[in-house]
Amino acid sequence: MSWIVLIVSGLLEAVWATALGRSDGLSRLVPSIVFGVAIIASMAGLAYALRDIPTGTAYAVWVGVGAAVTVVYAMATGDETATIAKVLCILAIVGGVVGLKLAG
Repeated sequence: MSWIVLIVSGLLEAVWATALGRSDGLSRLVPSIVFGVAIIASMAGLAYALRDIPTGTAYAVWVGVGAAVTVVYAMATGDETATIAKVLCILAIVGGVVGLKLAG
């Protein structure tokens, strides 16, 4: 269960990172609210997962999932260009996350 919560928390990290970028320095109400709710939920999920998963592993997975999903979303919406190099790097992050799960 902790791994599922950790992955969901990583997805929420992508939500709050994206909302923060769209909030214009927390000056736009809706993205700022989404940011606040998502960051609290994301941190709470990370804290829950840390009960069973070592801190280093949990943090690396949380950040890796969040970073990969944030970049993929930005590429899908056209906010960031997609290149072969970027896609390969994202796949390396995902591979690292899977490797941490398998190694644990």
